[in-house]
Amino acid sequence: SFVFVAHSCGSDGPSGPDSSDFDRQAMLENWADNIIIPAFASFSEETEQLKSAAENFSAEPSQQSLDEMRNAWESAYISFQHVSMFEMGRAMELRFRDNLNLYPTDTEEIQDNMEQDSYNLELPSLTDSQGFPALDYLLYGLAEDDSEILAYYTDDANAESFRTYVLDLAVRIDDLTQEVSTYWAEEYRDEFVENAGDGANASVDMMVNDYIFYYEKFLRAGKVGIPAGVFSDIGPLPTHVEAPYRQDLSKALLLEALEATQNFFNGVHFNSGESGESLNTYLDFLNSIKNGADLSSLINEQFETARDEIETLDENFAQQIEEDNSGMLAAYDELQKNVVLLKVDMLQALNINVDYVDADGD
Repeated sequence: SFVFVAHSCGSDGPSGPDSSDFDRQAMLENWADNIIIPAFASFSEETEQLKSAAENFSAEPSQQSLDEMRNAWESAYISFQHVSMFEMGRAMELRFRDNLNLYPTDTEEIQDNMEQDSYNLELPSLTDSQGFPALDYLLYGLAEDDSEILAYYTDDANAESFRTYVLDLAVRIDDLTQEVSTYWAEEYRDEFVENAGDGANASVDMMVNDYIFYYEKFLRAGKVGIPAGVFSDIGPLPTHVEAPYRQDLSKALLLEALEATQNFFNGVHFNSGESGESLNTYLDFLNSIKNGADLSSLINEQFETARDEIETLDENFAQQIEEDNSGMLAAYDELQKNVVLLKVDMLQALNINVDYVDADGD
């Protein structure tokens, strides 16, 4: 038939190799075994340490136990940047990312929760009074100095509620993480890898959509665009940066997330220099060219350009926004260029359709 003839000579025509000839299953195996499962395993160790530090702090609040909890929180928050993009399966059902990192946190709701002493952190209505952003407020934002912060946990009328709440937040972060990590390793991995076809419900299409959605909405918009005022009628929103109370962590979180997204594009194994089949090798297999250059190279160069722009910013994005927002806007513009390369050019090359609605326009 004509269809057969067209297909069989497709690799000789101007369209280049056929995407169905690429070993998608090898790419899925690399993603699952060398990136996703190890990243969740590492993150779950961090959340266990956070829970343990919270138990110590809650039992005996002191400068030492506060410092230890802060260190565990920071370490886990950095580690989270390597799993936040993988919102599939159980993570999606549990609304994992929102429960762990919806910001700005609702400080009034946090206070209400503690005063009422009866709260259910599983309720969707309490998503913005838990996770890392809520702990940011409770560990750094209650007062100007550490002795005043500690007083909330020792001398305050609600000291017991404060201690309980901090522990409950850490326990919930750990519980959710252990559930998603175990699910990937023990249940979802084989299903994910075996679903290697092409189509809207195949693993590659779903993962690539989730990946671009994360990059566009949570990395580009959430960490940079929204606080810089890109989507706002009222100008910049410095209070909407990630980790506003800790103050000097927002840049580190963004750089970690950017590295994680670039590593995923290149199929780089978690915590290792090795790499396997990836979106990068897939594009190269298809000989994807844009403006005379390899699309994979253009995407990697744009990751580097965005990183260079971000490196020039203040450690504290709220301060950067207040003192010179043009730097944030420049970083946003460089991040945005990769939205176009990934969402338009790459999806076209891979013959994948966008499966989400973009509310803020390209």
